[in-house]
Amino acid sequence: METVEIGLEPKTQSAFRRWARSYWKHRYLLSILFLCLLYFLLFKYVPMYGVILAFKDYRFIDGIFGSPWAGWENFRTLVEGRDFPRAFRNTVIISLYKLIFGFPAPIILALLLNELRVILFKRIVQTLSYLPHFLSWVVLAGVFMELFSPTRGIVNYIITAMGGEAIFFFGDKDWFRTLLVSTDVWKSVGWGSIIYLAALSSVDTSLYEAAVVDGANRWKQMVHITLPALIPVTTIMFIFAVGGVITDDFDQVFNFYNPAVYEVADVLSTYTYRVGISEMEYGLATASGLFTNVIALVLIVSANFIVRRYSEYGIW
Repeated sequence: METVEIGLEPKTQSAFRRWARSYWKHRYLLSILFLCLLYFLLFKYVPMYGVILAFKDYRFIDGIFGSPWAGWENFRTLVEGRDFPRAFRNTVIISLYKLIFGFPAPIILALLLNELRVILFKRIVQTLSYLPHFLSWVVLAGVFMELFSPTRGIVNYIITAMGGEAIFFFGDKDWFRTLLVSTDVWKSVGWGSIIYLAALSSVDTSLYEAAVVDGANRWKQMVHITLPALIPVTTIMFIFAVGGVITDDFDQVFNFYNPAVYEVADVLSTYTYRVGISEMEYGLATASGLFTNVIALVLIVSANFIVRRYSEYGIW
């Protein structure tokens, strides 16, 4: 037994030395990784203890742990309430619209940019398409409300000049969702195309050269070479998009909507904000947030399972 321990000790020391040298060689990268892990630990995992508020009748004086347990009462109140089902329905409808119109948009833009051969023009188009991503919805909401204003907006000015009647776009239930989806696509299409352009940059150019020799035109090259190269990253992005169907962009909706369009604009995040901050129903707001996250988790796991069942791509 002693002989075995003496024989293993040098191997253990050698493995430790290799690990130490490897750590020292990549110490800067590991330091950055540690900061990322620390961020997620402090701001994502530690606050999760507050989830128990969803199962408590929260009283500010008693605190989180001192408040009495309420069981499933908060969830029952959510389901039986009038505003939550409406917010849930609006969230799903708006998210599906964004998925249908917003998901293919970056792919189409990436394909178009990939076909450009004038580098200067390509860079200009890329810069202009990326720019909206860096503008907050607070700024953009003010800009769009001025553009679509029924009294001084240029859009209504054109409509009235052509003999039509001015439209209060952001106060009209028939127009609000259209504006919400279209402005979101406009803001995110450029930034979303980056990941697809990165995938296209890794395609072997010899494939295109061979296709040209075989007589394939630009359309056939895109169909048989470019699009198949995008399948892996498109699959992963689609899984994430499906998981986001139950979520919504709080900043956009909160800055655009008003009481006149609550019926079609109130979503889960604005409902949670209103209940938690304005009405101080913290248990109810936590139950709403937990319900949303659980549904999102089920959606993303189900989407990944289905994709993995019929293809070799997936998140895990």
